[in-house]
Amino acid sequence: MKHLIDPTDLTKEELEEIIDLALDIIDNRGKYSEICKGKKLATLFYEPSTRTRLSFTAAMMELGGNVLGFSDAKNSSVSKGETCADTTKVINCFADIIAMRHFEEGAATVSAMNSGIPVINAGDGSHSHPTQTLTDLLTIKREIGRFDNITIGFCGDLKFGRTVHSLIKALSRYKGIKVVLIAPEQLRLPDYMKQEVCEMNGVPFVEVDTMEEVIGDLDVLYMTRVQKERFLDEDEYDRVKDFFILDKEKLKNARPDMRILHPLPRVNEISTDVDADPRAAYFRQVENGKFVRMALICKLLEWADDPSKNTVLVPKDAVKGKFICRNKRCISNMETGVESIFRPAHDKSGEWRCIYCESKPK
Repeated sequence: MKHLIDPTDLTKEELEEIIDLALDIIDNRGKYSEICKGKKLATLFYEPSTRTRLSFTAAMMELGGNVLGFSDAKNSSVSKGETCADTTKVINCFADIIAMRHFEEGAATVSAMNSGIPVINAGDGSHSHPTQTLTDLLTIKREIGRFDNITIGFCGDLKFGRTVHSLIKALSRYKGIKVVLIAPEQLRLPDYMKQEVCEMNGVPFVEVDTMEEVIGDLDVLYMTRVQKERFLDEDEYDRVKDFFILDKEKLKNARPDMRILHPLPRVNEISTDVDADPRAAYFRQVENGKFVRMALICKLLEWADDPSKNTVLVPKDAVKGKFICRNKRCISNMETGVESIFRPAHDKSGEWRCIYCESKPK
């Protein structure tokens, strides 16, 4: 069964198939208006979402399919103690494909392990958000025209930002990618991302403290919110917060062909006076999300019965039950019946990584 849990579940060719299909959908909307007639998408959203949930709903409706599900864990049997695995088995009786957002990291992996229909990870904790990555890639394709030879700056919360982690993974497959990491010390990109994604794939990266020192070098500036709640010292937050707010003044040094992306929602990290700038692509990015999710649904349903398209959820060299994950938000620590599974780290360091959340063992 083909699932989308992490961006790397798609080969580079499969990813480009989805992007190409999305571009064709944009140009030929009527051609796809009944392609999913009789099919049902289950949207299982265990935490709040506006753009992602409505984007999936609109995508399936525009393909002629139907949508069922819930938008709050309180409205599901999870409030009675039902596990993610059992919920998935129940939903398999009613739907043809699942889109799941969950606050527990690794929930989508557990769902896929217990599903006979495709599962799409619509965000699991701070771990991964692959459909936002597809949205970002389609936006880059439409705005910049290419995926290779791009210098992209990520600004804000790079430690907990699942959209940042997912996009870096996807872009690491392309030639000429340069990554600029703009974040306060407390919110810098996790070491495993630098080692297993950037260094292992030969992607050069630099870490800087302000966007002003690099903004003129960027093809894409990917903004995220600097989260006040992540700081133990409020004075420290107050000291750095203004370094990571994009306004018209800071844009003066940016190239005219640079594009600004943001997964949204924003708080104050992009001033509203930037919205009218032609370089601001974040609202166009939202609509691209609908088109790329239409393409993804079509492809996963097409690939559902193709044995050559199976997603590897548990690597052959993984070990079960030997370690305990150090991540308190990992589903292996939050739900009964979820066996701990670890794989060797991709950097050949001899370390182990949790297959659900990529954390190290205790």
